[in-house]
Amino acid sequence: MQVSVESIGKLERRMQVQVPAERVSKEIATRLKTLSRTARLNGFRPGKAPLNVIRRQFGVQVHREVIGELLQSSFAEAVSANRLAPAGSPRIEPQSIDEGQDLRYVATFEVFPEIALQPVESLEIVRTTAEVAPTDVDAMLERLRKQQLKFNAVSRAAATGDRVLIDFEGSIEGVPFAGGKGENVAIVLGAGRMLAEFEQGLIGVSAGDDKEVEVHFPADYRATELGGKLAKFKIRVRTVEESQLPDLDEEFCKTFGVNEGGLEKLREEVADNMRRELEQTLRNQNKTVVMDKLLLVNPIDVPKTLIESQIREMQSEAMRRSGAKDASQAPPPQTFAEPARRRAALGLILADIIKRQNLRVDPARARARLDEMVSSYGDSEAIKRAYLQNPDAMRQVENLALEDQVVDWVLAHAKVREVSSSFKELMKFEA
Repeated sequence: MQVSVESIGKLERRMQVQVPAERVSKEIATRLKTLSRTARLNGFRPGKAPLNVIRRQFGVQVHREVIGELLQSSFAEAVSANRLAPAGSPRIEPQSIDEGQDLRYVATFEVFPEIALQPVESLEIVRTTAEVAPTDVDAMLERLRKQQLKFNAVSRAAATGDRVLIDFEGSIEGVPFAGGKGENVAIVLGAGRMLAEFEQGLIGVSAGDDKEVEVHFPADYRATELGGKLAKFKIRVRTVEESQLPDLDEEFCKTFGVNEGGLEKLREEVADNMRRELEQTLRNQNKTVVMDKLLLVNPIDVPKTLIESQIREMQSEAMRRSGAKDASQAPPPQTFAEPARRRAALGLILADIIKRQNLRVDPARARARLDEMVSSYGDSEAIKRAYLQNPDAMRQVENLALEDQVVDWVLAHAKVREVSSSFKELMKFEA
């Protein structure tokens, strides 16, 4: 078999292959002989038809099958002999496939890039650390209290923090507009759920009041037909209610599923959840820092086929999240071009590290990853069983665990400088 390889780009190769006619003919003859033992033809007992009759009856079909298989097998032989690593399926253009002649074709394909990683020991990486402080738990408990606010009717005028129940109807130049009417609408003053002028106009009202409020819609208002216009709202106040924070008592704890142990138990569970969330955030943030650094110091050419494959995968992910079923609803490919290139490049770099360092999936890490992934579901055990029974899903979990192991390996060998942060800053938490 004759093979010649030509570079037509950084990663593109054009390979010309010539398979001797004798090899093709021999394979066809072997197939026909095998077929003659079982073929059933009119006028002949099974397996007794002459070979020339078998060839006349099945020759074209066998020739087509042999050519198809030889295209695949000879390509595999050629890339192996030339120590090439195709990054995707080749584009094969047959030049000669007639029986009695050499099989000749041209295969065009991309190869994986050669990766020469910079020494990890030279990398300078900033790793963020943080802990959940008792004051963070206090703040979280305060947020939980605010989520359970109770409102009681009062006879005084409304102030910031009160809730007012109103009916309203808006108009522009005397004409009502779509979405400008509401009944029994509850508004907490100062919460910012309504336009500022609307909320401000309700400060000082009392139950039973009628009031008219003017509101200027911002030029960039989400309902573009209202942007920049002046509206007048006629408002009837039904009730004014003041807020009351619940006490941190047994009843409050039961609201969050803590039936025994009271506030101490609730505090413990809240702190555990906060630590889990913080751990995930720190891991993701530090992982991103490591990945960014690996990409920065190891620029590589990425095969187009890998980028295109990642784009298709990201389109599918986007469709699953949105519930889209039709391929025509997929986001345009260019939307994912750069993220796909990044993901493909990182995949090559990580694969190289895994191979060089002989890293293997740590089953304990994979189990911990799975437990973390299903913990937010109501019936976490059922979801976990579904993962364990799905080999493809478990491979994804194992890949994530292996990525975490690569990050840990890099951090263990790089020049790491730790920077302390806080739960509040990392989680963008305000009580």
